[in-house]
Amino acid sequence: MTSEQKKALLLLKAVIFNYHGLDDEERKILEKTAKEIDGYEELEWVNDFIAQDHFSSFERARGFFNNAIQTLDNQTKLSFLVQAWDANRTKGYVSEIEATSLLKLSKDWNIQKEFVSFVRNRPN
Repeated sequence: MTSEQKKALLLLKAVIFNYHGLDDEERKILEKTAKEIDGYEELEWVNDFIAQDHFSSFERARGFFNNAIQTLDNQTKLSFLVQAWDANRTKGYVSEIEATSLLKLSKDWNIQKEFVSFVRNRPN
């Protein structure tokens, strides 16, 4: 995984988590992901990205994603969204705003049909 892909995955999880304020459990999930992908530098970049302006971070992230993921195949894009979905479910819930944001991204990434199918068929 390239540095840009690590940033994209971590940024995806972080902007979704930050909708309701990043709590300790979510911070631990991000740190665990960074450890798994050897992405500590990328996680620092993500934290700085969000800190620049918390309220606009999702829209700014959409712009970043348009460049960072354009060379990825659909299966990898879906994998990133699934990882974000599952990370949210780890907390015990996926809020409406989090689900809507992931759906927006799946549409941006031209994999909305695949993502909706995944969500519908995912066991609870």
